[in-house]
Amino acid sequence: MYETLAILAGSILVYSSVAGAVERTWISGPIVFTCFGLLLGPVGLDLLPWEANRETILNLAEVTLALVLFTDAASADMGVLKRIARLPARLLLIGLPLTILLGFGVGVLLVDKLSLFAIALLATMLAPTDAALGKAVVTNESVPTEIRQGLNVESGLNDGICVPILFVFLALALGKAGEAGPWTLAVKLVIEEIGIGLAVGLGLTLIAARLLKVAWHRKWLTHTWIQIPVVALALACFATAQLLGGSGFIASFTGGLLFGVLAEKVERHEFLRAAEGTGDTLALITWMIFGSAVVGHAMGYFTWPILLYAVLSLTVIRMLPVFLALTGSPISTKGKLFIGWFGPRGLASIVFAVIVLNSGLPDSGPIAMTVVCTIILSIIAHGMTANPLAAALAARLGRSKGKTAADKQD
Repeated sequence: MYETLAILAGSILVYSSVAGAVERTWISGPIVFTCFGLLLGPVGLDLLPWEANRETILNLAEVTLALVLFTDAASADMGVLKRIARLPARLLLIGLPLTILLGFGVGVLLVDKLSLFAIALLATMLAPTDAALGKAVVTNESVPTEIRQGLNVESGLNDGICVPILFVFLALALGKAGEAGPWTLAVKLVIEEIGIGLAVGLGLTLIAARLLKVAWHRKWLTHTWIQIPVVALALACFATAQLLGGSGFIASFTGGLLFGVLAEKVERHEFLRAAEGTGDTLALITWMIFGSAVVGHAMGYFTWPILLYAVLSLTVIRMLPVFLALTGSPISTKGKLFIGWFGPRGLASIVFAVIVLNSGLPDSGPIAMTVVCTIILSIIAHGMTANPLAAALAARLGRSKGKTAADKQD
């Protein structure tokens, strides 16, 4: 344990010292720590001695994702969100179902060893995008605000929406739909997951925000303790919703949105600063464990059709539904392609993969390998292209605005 702790602590220390310099390049934290975990894990030098403890990986990934969702939502500009609400609505209500459907269709053509329900399960696992991996784009001010905020809301809500769909397909793949049938099961799960998640996230945040506002104005919060409430609130939203049978991810994101509305700008900055650092640190540890304990154990199932499906998942399966969903919107063609490309896969897909592995599904090995392959390609491809494509989009839109202004003068 001490050897593992020393390696993790040393890695975080070194990276935190140079993070600013690293983030200005195409290299990202997830790339560094996944490669580092792979190098030090059983496949490499075997210096990280743990076995793939699926429950530990699942719990860590869930907590990390919940905290990232809460802080990202709380940082959102609500004025902009109200103005561009149709963009994330199109992505979630049209783009997400089309992505799952297209992923299923491509899987049927490419994968012949999985059942139809297992293929549908795989398509659902790879549909949600990652808020943490997309941070390089979402926080880049050269990208138009409506695109940044739209991607942020999409990545915050799509994993929670996918949870009930995942459990429906998992139950059908395992033959456990019960006497009520798949449609009854689906409706029950959707109502429970989303309804309970919303109620818990909004209810707990409303109470906590009022308490913190009183504490702020009466100066009860010390410089040390002001760093704790948002972390505790995000985890409380997640854990309570999960305990009651709802989606902790929906609870975390909606709780974060409400917190951002209720907290004044100065207060919000003070409360969120430490929570964002905690979320980033947990994310790096998760990526190292992913590289060491997950990637190495899944490599035995690798096939070329799996690689092809992973490539298509990041391109056609994501980009075509997004383009169709945004047809008729004011977003330019370049903007639609940009939004379609920046749908990175990460923490949510890791969580779903571990859930499926823990379920005892016979086809879980190839499914996990497909998810692993997609995530690895995603952290490399999206990490390399985030800054260059953001700059190119900003320059393109700048030239377009310049031409428009010149035309008006003429």
